[in-house]
Amino acid sequence: MVTRKHVESEGSAALAPEKNLTKPPPMYKVLLLNDDFTPMDFVVVVLEKFFGLSREQSTQVMLKVHREGRGVCGVYPRDVAATKVEQVSAFSRRHQHPLACVMEEDR
Repeated sequence: MVTRKHVESEGSAALAPEKNLTKPPPMYKVLLLNDDFTPMDFVVVVLEKFFGLSREQSTQVMLKVHREGRGVCGVYPRDVAATKVEQVSAFSRRHQHPLACVMEEDR
């Protein structure tokens, strides 16, 4: 958003743009955490269903979670990230899996 500041020069009034000093909102990474009980196929379904990833992308993220203990599903504004975490957690509970989904600020 650009606001205009009233500037007078040589007796005439002119409008000059004023710089907007607001920063964009912080973004948050949504992560899945590894556990020893949730099936890999279920993790792939979660990634496809809630994050819109292709089968191949979902499989790559699932393998990262499996090998490294956690994997990034996406980066979103805070409200969207919190909603995704809640959706994945509720879906996992409904299917009796302990899959953990968390968010952290993207730096």
